[in-house]
Formats: sequence, structure tokens, C-alpha cells
Amino acid sequence: MDREVMHLRDSLIPKYSELVYNGFWFSPEREALQALVTETQRNVDGIVRLKLYKGNIIVAGRKSRKSLYDSKIATMESGTSAYNQSDATGFIRLNALRLKVRAALKSKR
Repeated sequence: MDREVMHLRDSLIPKYSELVYNGFWFSPEREALQALVTETQRNVDGIVRLKLYKGNIIVAGRKSRKSLYDSKIATMESGTSAYNQSDATGFIRLNALRLKVRAALKSKR
């Protein structure tokens, strides 16, 4: 699953847990949350290798036929990537805009 879907799912886990803990397993809100979780997990499959040592768990490797990771896309090497490095310029400017406005307001004071 992609990052934003994972963040959404993870943000709803405390509410899901609270509903189950309070005995609302058959409530419509728990069922609605379950539908979302079930949908997010639809394409999740694969194998995860773990190392166990003195009460710790360390992910040693993972693989999936449906992985979103593609080394051709993940690289930032020119000519071999789907990523255009010039795209970052606009992204950085847009995200920095609120900081520039704040600094300008502070300097007026």
C-alpha cells in the first residue's frame, strides 16, 4: 500500500481499538472501519523475514509480488528514473511559501 493510505489506516487504529475494547464489535462504525482496513489490506501479501534477539524484533527482509517498490522508479539517476529532479524545485517552493510569509510578517513587527 502507498504511504498516504498507510497513514490513514494507522490513524484510525486507535478508534478501532477503542470500539472493540468498549464492546462495540457489532456497531456500524466498527464495521465501517473494518471495511476500510479490509480494502487497504487487499493487495498486501508476501514474506517478511524477522530476526529475534533478546526481546527485540528486527525486519531482516521482505518481498512481495505486489510491491509498489520499483528500483527503476526509486533511483534518482538521470536517464533511468521516472522521477524528474526539477519537480522538486516547485515542491520545495510551494512548501516553503508559508515559512516565507511568516518571516515577512515577523520582520514587519
